[in-house]
Amino acid sequence: MTEKSIIVDLPDSVELVDGPSGLSLLRLSTPVATGELYLQGAHISAWAPAGEAEVIWMSKASMLAPAQPLRGGVPICFPWFGPGRDSSMSPVHGYARLADWPLASAEDVDGTVTLVLRLTDADVAGLPGAEKWQHPFELTYRVSFGLELAVALTVRNTGTEEFVFEEALHTYIAIGDIHRVRIEGLGGSQYLDRAPDAPTERVTQIGSVTFTGETDRLYYSASPASVIDIAGGRRITVASDGSANTVVWNPWITKAAAMADYGAEEWREMVCLEAANALESAVTLNPGAEHTMSAQYAVDHSI
Repeated sequence: MTEKSIIVDLPDSVELVDGPSGLSLLRLSTPVATGELYLQGAHISAWAPAGEAEVIWMSKASMLAPAQPLRGGVPICFPWFGPGRDSSMSPVHGYARLADWPLASAEDVDGTVTLVLRLTDADVAGLPGAEKWQHPFELTYRVSFGLELAVALTVRNTGTEEFVFEEALHTYIAIGDIHRVRIEGLGGSQYLDRAPDAPTERVTQIGSVTFTGETDRLYYSASPASVIDIAGGRRITVASDGSANTVVWNPWITKAAAMADYGAEEWREMVCLEAANALESAVTLNPGAEHTMSAQYAVDHSI
């Protein structure tokens, strides 16, 4: 662990431990919830309200190593989403998820643990892709682990020129069986289908989203959406603010088998439902201005 990682006192319910390959990991447990967050990428890797099964999914094949993307959890995509608006940017989803985020504060109030982490352009110098988007910035990430999981990503332009960025909270949700899952709340919304051989024009969603093959959709909707996990007997609702898009993703069989950091059969047990501002919904930020995108995750059994 680096000294920079340990800059605040931790409440008794939170411990900082050495994770795989020496990655710094914050682990918390209260009567209200349990959770984990890697300082690399400010990456949430676990959250469960008391009495619930794990809500956040992590791949057993994830490469848990310095400067490598973690597969699963809640990756922060910034300053571009996927390969960027012109499909030429790398690494995929930007460099914020590869950086070590300093912890600015940590508190436990009645069993809800709130962590605040901050990242600046100085923290990403030398990371892959950092030379491709060189703007002064400050990111503040506020995460509250409680009966609900609440996250808020604030981007501030600390430079003298406007910049344009994409972002996403790329949340992997644990499910019992993708064949017995539907997503409610997106009916009537248009989406761009990014799966292979999909039409290039927007499509209108009719009813609930169900899964029969590789699914990679950027919805032009920020309405609350729910994963109805029939096999797991629960509903996971994601409500966002400050986002224009909702992304739904499952790699299915062929793509799963081709990914080195993803188990060949793991496509059955996860689905991504994420808040985003991507493609033509990218955010333009003036000097001194800031933008916040937030999401709240809740679990109930009203399926």
